[in-house]
Amino acid sequence: MLPTLFISHGSPMLALQPGASGPALARLAAELPSPRAILVLSAHWESRELLVSGAARPKTWHDFYGFPDALYEVQYPAQGNPALAGEVVEQLARAGLPARIDPQRPLDHGAWVPLTLMYPQAEIPVVQLSLPSHQGPAAQTRVGQALSGLREQGVLLIGSGSITHNLGELDWHAGPEAVAPWAQVFRDWMVEMLASGDEAALHDYRRQAPHAARNHPTDEHLLPLYFARGAGGSFKVEHSGFTLGVLGMDIYSFN
Repeated sequence: MLPTLFISHGSPMLALQPGASGPALARLAAELPSPRAILVLSAHWESRELLVSGAARPKTWHDFYGFPDALYEVQYPAQGNPALAGEVVEQLARAGLPARIDPQRPLDHGAWVPLTLMYPQAEIPVVQLSLPSHQGPAAQTRVGQALSGLREQGVLLIGSGSITHNLGELDWHAGPEAVAPWAQVFRDWMVEMLASGDEAALHDYRRQAPHAARNHPTDEHLLPLYFARGAGGSFKVEHSGFTLGVLGMDIYSFN
């Protein structure tokens, strides 16, 4: 059975400058059984309701600005999987979580950037699930739990966000070993709670975790973690590190 993954996808430039994350993602993909499809919940598809992408051939969406021209030339031409999208909607409905299909949704960079490093041939169909971020962590855990059975059907479930995400405090001159203490202590608290399985503390992280608001002024980039945890099993750190002083690049699996 496939694990679920939480991937800190960093800057869109990760697609061109993969740093330490690229080899870690490639290794992880090589170690996993080949999925029949991939379902990604990305921090970059916030919504009021649950939506599932149903396009047969989703476009690659360069949903950012101000980057080098080469990044806008990157394409990830994976097919969609309308049948899987319908199955996701059905499973969510059975769990009391109504959802509907968005037939036009393209792949945002939270999906295609890490996938270019994991499955560069784009040979595996990809479906996206939206993030009703206003509902908070517990709701994302429920969504993950509702879809956990897809793991047994060869579907790789990925939550794509960031373990820390304060873009206002990026240090553009920081080397890979330079980490702000307030970012490190938050990351370490999260790992401790994940390892111990303290779901109550994790759901209440904004009050209990050190420097929570500083690491996540808004929490859409952390919420995909709860989806991955809800759908998965035992916790493992697959990769850890920081870029630009405060941007966590951790990758976790839930087996």
